[in-house]
Amino acid sequence: MSTHPVPSRVQEGSPNPITTMHAWRETWMQAKNDPDAFWLAEAHARVHWRTPPTEGLRGSYHTVGDGPFSWFADGRLNVTETCLDANLGTRADKVAILWEGDTPGENRTLTYAELAAEVNKAASALVSLGVQKGERVIIYMGMVPEAAIAMLACARVGAVHSVVFGGFSAEALRDRIRDCDARVVITQDEGLRGQRTIPLKATADEAVQGEKGVTHQLVYRRTGADVTMVAGRDVWWHDVVETASADFEAVECAAEDPLFILYTSGSTGRPKGVVHTCGGYITYASYTHQTVFDLREDDVYACVADVGWITGHTYIVYGPLANGATTLMFESTPLYPDAGRYWDMVERHGITIFYTAPTAIRALAAMGDDFVTRADRSTLRVLGTVGEPINPEAWEWYYTVVGASRCTIVDTWWQTETGGIMITPVAPATPVAPGAATLPLPGIQPVLVNADNQVLHGPVSGHLCMEHPWPGQARTVWGDHPRYVSTYFSTYPGRYFTGDGCRRDASGYHWITGRVDDVLNVSGHRMGTAELESALVSADSVAEAAVVGYPHPIKGQGVYAYIVLQPGVDIGDSVEVWQKALNGVVRTRIGAVARVDKFQVVPGLPKTRSGKVMRRILRKVAEGDVSRLGDVSTLADPSVVDAIISGAGLSG
Repeated sequence: MSTHPVPSRVQEGSPNPITTMHAWRETWMQAKNDPDAFWLAEAHARVHWRTPPTEGLRGSYHTVGDGPFSWFADGRLNVTETCLDANLGTRADKVAILWEGDTPGENRTLTYAELAAEVNKAASALVSLGVQKGERVIIYMGMVPEAAIAMLACARVGAVHSVVFGGFSAEALRDRIRDCDARVVITQDEGLRGQRTIPLKATADEAVQGEKGVTHQLVYRRTGADVTMVAGRDVWWHDVVETASADFEAVECAAEDPLFILYTSGSTGRPKGVVHTCGGYITYASYTHQTVFDLREDDVYACVADVGWITGHTYIVYGPLANGATTLMFESTPLYPDAGRYWDMVERHGITIFYTAPTAIRALAAMGDDFVTRADRSTLRVLGTVGEPINPEAWEWYYTVVGASRCTIVDTWWQTETGGIMITPVAPATPVAPGAATLPLPGIQPVLVNADNQVLHGPVSGHLCMEHPWPGQARTVWGDHPRYVSTYFSTYPGRYFTGDGCRRDASGYHWITGRVDDVLNVSGHRMGTAELESALVSADSVAEAAVVGYPHPIKGQGVYAYIVLQPGVDIGDSVEVWQKALNGVVRTRIGAVARVDKFQVVPGLPKTRSGKVMRRILRKVAEGDVSRLGDVSTLADPSVVDAIISGAGLSG
């Protein structure tokens, strides 16, 4: 195994207790032997409690069918008192949020005192709009500080926020509004990314049309564009927030009260509303953020994700603010105005910790080294990756070119459902290997199992499961606990099934091999194949569609669609126009993040006699490997396979 030693940068008095592999082993065993004591100690040390908890875990994976398990159930708190109030004594004037707008040099800063005041005003405004504890609020915004303020204001009120990524369509937004019965939507006139405007308010208007449950839309003005404002429903942020009281008493919540719902794609077409709770989530967000990145008081921390995803929740907003850090929010794209945008930001802001996705790294590496080396990156100490496995070539470029062979890379594996990082190097401690997620954090107990739920030992490949709950784990699916149980606990009873495959090497390092279900991971965005197929078959020309993933040099996974045309349809020479139109349908139904990379028109799909599509065959063809298709004798029409292989330009 090729490894890179961790540079010795441990400072005297560093708050991170794990600075050596010996410390990691001791801490990991301590957490394994007594999880309750370990997590209670972390919760007490990290969280501002109204009533400190005395109990750790209640319930287990074996009893989850009877109801959600819990952590710190007798504790009482408001999460924002950890993120804001607790920092006002010593960090009132420290920058909490550093915002980099779409245009380079367009910056704003909010100190902890200023952020606390803005959150209080937004909370006061939400209450004036009728929002009460436990009610759901949809946030559909771009990457502006007001998005984080809106999240924290909901938490301050005790309301449950659900952030919807600004690239999603009106239909996808409407589905989420209906599922959680949201009464208020917070949006903005337009978003900005690379000088391209995103019609957020117009999309939100379309989503709420006819939705009588939505009483108000709170609209932040970003670009000043003319937008339609419906009297009695729509109100401007600057009219109701900026004039509201900055004196607001945080609403007390139970540790197990929902903090937020985040919708994630499933293997069926209906998104799942994953629920995270107050006490366990904030404990885990704080612990993982500080431990993994070796956070220090003077760090300038930059996670360049979007708050529409769990990465933005945990590692832009809640984790950094709970730890009193300076956290950067980035509105633009890594390619605007050119491929040096990230590294120019590092120089301008003195960024010390940088966290991004392998997709971005691959895209920037393809642009050459000059965009990187022109910028002073000497402040960088820790580099992170998130969202998908990183290939060794991209890892090496990130390490040698961006980090100048002196920065630790933390290749983090985790999920929306896990709430925070699970398997990763710890910045000051773990010897790293390009492409490996390496070792589990203390409190995390991964196992690899076979199809019979038997634990596999030693160097082996298997399905990645977890043996024991941790505080940051999602508790349920909103309004559908049986779906939560069936999705995560039915495949391997008594264990949490991550849905990922994993290889463990002789050193005990974990190498994530990707999804084993029908969810694709495209540029870090999870998309259900059923969602994509449903969108495609809604087009008049399409009779059937089957979607699989294939290795993509930039995105990690690309989207490959097999299309059966309606009888009588002939696309002739208009292939490109037809493909563009189909992608337009996909974009409308799902959102801008969804796009088919390759289309193949086929005479039929490989189905069993019972009608099940044999996806393993389609995956093999998409991957360009048809040497081992396995038994096709069970297909209703085996000749379809030959036609698909021939149409793909492959030979058997």
